Amino acid sequence: MGTVLGTIERIWRYPIKSTGGELLDEAAVDTRGLAGDRLWAVRDAEGKFGSGKNTRRFRRMPGLLQLRSRYPGGAVTETPELLAPDGEPVADPTSYMRRYLDRNDVEVAREGTVSHFDQLPLSVLTTATLDWVRAAVPGVPVDERRFRPNLLLRTPPGTPPFVEDEWFGSTARIGTTLRIRFERSSERCAMTNDAQQDLPHSPQILRAIVQTHDMRLDALATITRPGSVRLGDPIELA
Repeated sequence: MGTVLGTIERIWRYPIKSTGGELLDEAAVDTRGLAGDRLWAVRDAEGKFGSGKNTRRFRRMPGLLQLRSRYPGGAVTETPELLAPDGEPVADPTSYMRRYLDRNDVEVAREGTVSHFDQLPLSVLTTATLDWVRAAVPGVPVDERRFRPNLLLRTPPGTPPFVEDEWFGSTARIGTTLRIRFERSSERCAMTNDAQQDLPHSPQILRAIVQTHDMRLDALATITRPGSVRLGDPIELA
């Protein structure tokens, strides 16, 4: 019996990269990550994907976080729905996105040979670290959507913030079949501060993480054995 790190409190999937995601009760997980996660993205004429930052692969496209995406009925075999800021599905995601961004060179496209992930397939965030962020920026609304994890892990009382750092290089079991390996943390960008739905813009959040934890927050993992994850599943070090 290994050390139980906590239990799965929320499962998030983001069908269209850089948009708000959908909450799930359970999800299949393969070597790519949660089935359907960030499988689609907003792509411009240069082949760059809409994101919260500018890099070799990504182009900053402000406003994407005001939108949401989901798979109708949860079936990843279908094209995801894009939801407008008022929560209503749009008829044609590409046409809507061109009007919304005021750009005629973008389309909502499925992943091809270039990965849509910023870094690694799976992001795990603990409630201990999330509570630290809330305390560090009093008066600023904060929940896990700021950090876009796939799994929010409820940790036991007294767990220190940034406990995720202690797991790097370790393998963990989730539920009965899924196995993951914790590799490193995410380097955070301005997207952490961006407004989304009911969360206002706030530069204090990234500033606090920069000053205290070198811009890094969460645990990124690779999948060593595919399986599934469900709400309430324990994560246990193997």
